[in-house]
Amino acid sequence: MKRKLIAGNWKMNGNAASNEALVKALLAASAEWACQVAVCVPAPYLAQVQALVAGSQLDLGTQDVSAHEAGAYTGEMSATMLKDFAVRYAIVGHSERRQYHVESDALVADKAKAALAHGITPIVCVGETLAEREAGQTEEVVKRQLAAVIHTNGHCISEIVVAYEPVWAIGTGKTATPEQAQQVHAVLRAQLRAASAQADRVQILYGGSMNAANAATLLAQADIDGGLVGGAALKAPDFLSIIAAAR
Repeated sequence: MKRKLIAGNWKMNGNAASNEALVKALLAASAEWACQVAVCVPAPYLAQVQALVAGSQLDLGTQDVSAHEAGAYTGEMSATMLKDFAVRYAIVGHSERRQYHVESDALVADKAKAALAHGITPIVCVGETLAEREAGQTEEVVKRQLAAVIHTNGHCISEIVVAYEPVWAIGTGKTATPEQAQQVHAVLRAQLRAASAQADRVQILYGGSMNAANAATLLAQADIDGGLVGGAALKAPDFLSIIAAAR
């Protein structure tokens, strides 16, 4: 039986002092964890958090990775570089990257491929906007986004993590109901099964304003294998409550 995964996405938050306090508070409770746990931190703090989590159950992740191996790509970080920091996970295709940096489905697929080539697990984000949901396009949108990753990565698709993040529920306080989330997760699971005999190994996370109050009901759904947590991941008590619900 695969374990659930709770991954915190710190986004562009934190400083050296608050990072240390947060990580130490998490690690103090790590003996009680029944799931996998990761924190995806801003790039300037990878070295700091790597040192803090060394030898622990807490895995390190990054919020992006370049599709390129090296070269004249100012501001980007290659998977090779990230391996120097013992990074296990890399978020790719987060809706904020798709929106603010105009990342295409094809680019997201190439980033996932670059991560996989270096033993980093990509957390591939898919999700629809409010307008797309209201137009009845949810399944079409998420299947298109995941299809690009499947097409580019072939048999390696069983090595990824998928995160369903309805764009309308990110940072808004709105959350998909457990039934709405499960419906989309089931669609993604079926798509993965059609692509790989090992699809049931893939963890599919929910990533739209999961918090301490709603985590248990979301995580009880059949195809929800964990959470990609934003704001609540910055508060140790809230993040630990979500971790405790992941059994």
